[in-house]
Amino acid sequence: MAVDNPDLPHELADRFTVPFARFLKVEAATGLLLLLAATAAMALANSPWSGPFLAFWETPIGLHFGPWDFSRSLQHWINDGLMTFFFFVIALELKRELVLGELRHPRLAALPLAGAVGGMLVPVFLYLAFMSGKPGAHGWGTVMATDTAFVIGCLALFGNRIPASLRLFLLSLAIFDDVGAILVVALGYGASLNWAGLGLAIAGLAVVAVSARVGIRSIPVYFLLGGMIWLFIDASGIHATVAGVVLGLMTPARAWVSDARLRGILERVLAYPVGEHWSGDTADRRDLRTAGVAVTESLSPVERLELMLHPWAGFVIMPIFALANAGVSISVDDIGQPVSVAIVVGLVLGKPIGVMAFSWLAARTGLATKAPDLSWRFMTAGAFLTGIGFTMAVFIAGLAYSPAMIDAAKIGILFGSVISAALGLSMLVWLTSRRPAT
Repeated sequence: MAVDNPDLPHELADRFTVPFARFLKVEAATGLLLLLAATAAMALANSPWSGPFLAFWETPIGLHFGPWDFSRSLQHWINDGLMTFFFFVIALELKRELVLGELRHPRLAALPLAGAVGGMLVPVFLYLAFMSGKPGAHGWGTVMATDTAFVIGCLALFGNRIPASLRLFLLSLAIFDDVGAILVVALGYGASLNWAGLGLAIAGLAVVAVSARVGIRSIPVYFLLGGMIWLFIDASGIHATVAGVVLGLMTPARAWVSDARLRGILERVLAYPVGEHWSGDTADRRDLRTAGVAVTESLSPVERLELMLHPWAGFVIMPIFALANAGVSISVDDIGQPVSVAIVVGLVLGKPIGVMAFSWLAARTGLATKAPDLSWRFMTAGAFLTGIGFTMAVFIAGLAYSPAMIDAAKIGILFGSVISAALGLSMLVWLTSRRPAT
């Protein structure tokens, strides 16, 4: 008897587990590419080509008409423009997890949320305690965020020897971390507010909400609206990348075409006899085009945009950001600066202490649920990895520190991230050597 469908049956869980597995693969590869880009930037910044390399990122790009000048350095466009897409993807991931993924269960989401809160507050407390009365205290936001790509890349080295729940815990924690860091950028490192620009940005967001409500689904339309909102938020004094976060969280997470409706449309197309009758303005051609739209719209906008943009964010935007920002001339004098030491302490000690203390309290009080296969030892190893704060840390450092302190801050970030990675990986090697692969 012929089999109509030789593939395995699909379950509802595949709607979020398959995209999640794909996300991990992209993140693992991104971690390696990001490491290569950061290493290349460091090497060039400490080579005979240092001058031309660093000057390249200061190249002015933009428009100039008489007294009106809208030009910025190439590095500025990368940090404010391209990184908006990165934050947009982060917000899409968070929205998908909250609506379609594991984070839709409040008590499961509470554990990484508690860890993220502790991983932000404790490092800031240690940083401020160490920098009290010293210049550079304003850079406390540098020690808050976890670099998702590097952390998932580290976990990928161990394959199935580590619990899958550890990957989900750290991924969710890193996303919460990034959103928290973005809020810090908006509130702590913006300029004075321009109420006219803020009003126009809010009006633009209202237009996006109404457009989605009335059923406009054209991506170019929303891209144009998003560009206008980015300009308005930039003019308002709030950091322009906040536009990516807000628009990502506003993206609908429900599909326009239900599974039942998709099945009915496809059955109508399949009912046509085999033959060359798909050309011309005929009913069967219109049904075929309807089926194409239905297949596309059976995925939610959140899922479709994440699938479309996540590889670009991982393989293009983040490596370019690393090349533009990781180039720092290493000086012995900078290594011992208070700001460097404070950042290292915040990342290496503050992050794991905060993550573990708040996670334990949340589980102990019953506010959160810990997965049965996730031991406290593995969580501790993962907590050390959260001290890898490269991308967001460098991003915030560029906003928080003066030119005289930025090199020392970046050295602290690099040293703190390397030490955190070494501690976390060493502990995972020890734990997996005692645990058989599954």
